[in-house]
Amino acid sequence: MSENLPLRDKNISKTSFNSQRNSRRPRKNEVGRIFESGALINILRVKDDRKLLRRKHIAILLSQLEPIPNPKLRWESYTLDSESAATIVYIAAYEHDDIRGKKVIDLGCGSGILAIAASLFGAEWTVGVDIDREAIKVAIKNASKVGVQVDFINGDIGCVSGHFETTLMNPPFGSWHKGADINFIKKALEISNVVYLVHKRSPSVKDFLSSTIPKLGGVIDRIYNIDIVIKRIFKFHRKKYYNVKAALYRIISETYKD
Repeated sequence: MSENLPLRDKNISKTSFNSQRNSRRPRKNEVGRIFESGALINILRVKDDRKLLRRKHIAILLSQLEPIPNPKLRWESYTLDSESAATIVYIAAYEHDDIRGKKVIDLGCGSGILAIAASLFGAEWTVGVDIDREAIKVAIKNASKVGVQVDFINGDIGCVSGHFETTLMNPPFGSWHKGADINFIKKALEISNVVYLVHKRSPSVKDFLSSTIPKLGGVIDRIYNIDIVIKRIFKFHRKKYYNVKAALYRIISETYKD
C-alpha cells in the first residue's frame, strides 16, 4: 500500500485515496537544461504575441515524458501525444483563460501529460487523478523530470470532492466499458466551473453528448476538432501509429455558472 500523504486542499478526502505527491518545485537551472536557447521560466514569461512559440516549446518538453506503462484495455489507457496535449491546454489557457492562476484537475490523468501541461501553462495548483497505480508512479516521475509540481492521486474519480476552476480530461470513450465517459463528465461538472473533454469526433457522439450533458448540469460552449496520434500499444494494433479524429468539448457547469 502506498503512503498516505497530505493533500493541499482540505475539501479532497484524504481517506479516499492512496495519494502520492511530487513535492519538488520548479528549478530554473534544471528545467533550462532542456532547451539550449534558455530556461523554460523565461519562455513562460514572454508576451502573448509569442504564445505560438510558447506552445511549440511546451510540446517539445511534453515529448520527453514517459507514456503509460502496461496500458489496460479495460480502462482504455491511451496516452495523448505531446502536440495534442499542448494544443488542448493552450486553447484552455489562451482562448478562454481557464488555466493561468487557476486550480486545475486532470481526471484519468494517466502518465500526467495534461496535468503537467497545465502546470507549465501557469496553473496555480494542479492535481492529477488516476486509478492505475503504475501510471501514477510514472506521472510523478514525469513531473519531476520537467521540474514542475503536480499533486498526483492514485484512486477512483468517484471519490474526488472539492472545487476546481477547470477540469481537463481524456477519459475512456466508453468503447469497452459502456458509460465510463459519462461517469467522468458527471464528476467533472460536480467539481469544476469548466470542463475540457476529449472524445471521439462523430455526428452520433456529438448528438449523444449534446442531449446528455444538459441532463448532467452542463452546457456545451465550444467544440474544437483535433487530431490525436496514438502509438501501437495493444496486440490488436497493426499499425505503428494511428491518427484519430477527436473533438475537444468546452463544457460549462451550470452549478458554478456566473
